[in-house]
Amino acid sequence: MILFRSCEGFDEFEACVQLEIATWGYDESDIVPRKSFLLGQKIGGQVIGAFDTGLPGANPDGGSESLVGFAYSLPGIKSGSNGPRPYLHSHMLAVKESHRNRGLGAQLKLKQRDEALSRGIRLMEWTFDPLEIKNAFLNIHKLGAVVCAYRVDFYGISSSRLQGGLPTDRLLAEWHLDSPRVKAILENRRTENCIIEERIRVPAQIYQWKSCETGKQRALAVQLENRERFQQAFSRGLAVIGFERDEKGNGVYELGPPNLPETGLESQGI
Repeated sequence: MILFRSCEGFDEFEACVQLEIATWGYDESDIVPRKSFLLGQKIGGQVIGAFDTGLPGANPDGGSESLVGFAYSLPGIKSGSNGPRPYLHSHMLAVKESHRNRGLGAQLKLKQRDEALSRGIRLMEWTFDPLEIKNAFLNIHKLGAVVCAYRVDFYGISSSRLQGGLPTDRLLAEWHLDSPRVKAILENRRTENCIIEERIRVPAQIYQWKSCETGKQRALAVQLENRERFQQAFSRGLAVIGFERDEKGNGVYELGPPNLPETGLESQGI
């Protein structure tokens, strides 16, 4: 049984740090420390944990709970034509390797959404690697986030083994928590009237290419080509409004004009 709740106490924040290291393989220069998890929660962010109640764990109440996933966000203020408004930047989402492919990532995001809406926060953003097919499928296809911005080498040099030594290019996901689009997707009521003007493909072999020296140039070539295509599409006012995986496991971003009232993007002036 998996229990979702806010993390509490130094031990649970330290468990988040250890899972962070196990997931990304960061060295000391990139680690988000325990104090940052504590502070983020204290100033209005979120540290929501997924706990397996059937595994041995250090629970001060004597129970058996072990952290197997967490979602970490920080609060922010966004300015716009309607004045400033609060939002959450979801900085990290991690699931223990033994518990992956069970939907825990999506459940953690939905817990974030519920908690944010309970405080009147209607927007959450996060960045993700455009080459990560699984992340894109979760963010866009399953959650209903949209993308209108590309950040080149956003974090600079990264010690993460998942980055494969490539520039830390990122797409900026916007999750308008109570928009008609998000509600429809979460309720499995997908509309078929989206106009797709462009598709950007990520080959399924990208993970293999990033993980070995002989393949990194091929991965970099894909990154650079897709970077240019995303930038050109966004400059024309298009947005990522869909994502699919084909029969070979390739990821396909679908770009088209955003339906502003449907997505919630009208408040951004996009």
